[in-house]
Amino acid sequence: MAYSETLANRVREYLAEIPNINIEEKKMFGGLAFLVNDKMCINISNDRLMCRFDSQYTEELAERQGYLPCIMKNKDLKGYCYVEEIGYKSPKDFAFWLNLCLDFNEKIKKK
Repeated sequence: MAYSETLANRVREYLAEIPNINIEEKKMFGGLAFLVNDKMCINISNDRLMCRFDSQYTEELAERQGYLPCIMKNKDLKGYCYVEEIGYKSPKDFAFWLNLCLDFNEKIKKK
């Protein structure tokens, strides 16, 4: 599976503005993952964002435009979702999803 280089650049530019974080890019989940402070934060898969978030917000997030559950090997991955372009097209929506992932990233421990 490929990923959108345009979307990857948009994520790179956004993350570059965040102070005091370490960013690493790694091919994962058939796309490109952005690890923040050594933890998977957000992924690009085709032209979709794959977001990692606190699963307690799933119901609320599922109401947002562009949200899709993240299903891999017939399993719904709790705390992950895909977001189609319609859901992140505007700068405000794009910032919402990236900030959601960054906020959760701060709370989780490295494995």
